[in-house]
Amino acid sequence: MSSETVTMKNLKVIVFQLKDEEYAIEVDYVQSIERMQPVTRIPGTPSFVTGVMNLRGVITPIINLRKRFEIEEKEYDEATRILVISTENLEIGFIVDGANDVIDIPTEKIEPTPEVVGGVEAEYLRGVVKLDNRLFTLLNLEKVIQKS
Repeated sequence: MSSETVTMKNLKVIVFQLKDEEYAIEVDYVQSIERMQPVTRIPGTPSFVTGVMNLRGVITPIINLRKRFEIEEKEYDEATRILVISTENLEIGFIVDGANDVIDIPTEKIEPTPEVVGGVEAEYLRGVVKLDNRLFTLLNLEKVIQKS
């Protein structure tokens, strides 16, 4: 007899806001959450790349997620944050409307992304999560940071 037990695995995520939607990204990728700071524009970059900023001595590209997802822009305000994301070979900042909280999501609650979710192209999304009375969309980080 095998003594295997099925363990529920949780995914710890940071929940952030874009327009009226809540999105989530795994906490493992998030280096820090910064207040909005001056960004230096770089000519010849895609329109969703706001520019670069010096974050603790590291020149970091900054992506405006509203532009990336083709959501109308809004003025930055007190709630605007930059999520500093670190992948294997890249550190990058995402401008978001606000960072809400850190939560644990049971992995079995992650459902496939419907074809159209709030207008954001499905390729940028990894899945949706219904938790209590909230709905989160998990980002597919690799797709979001691709240059296309």
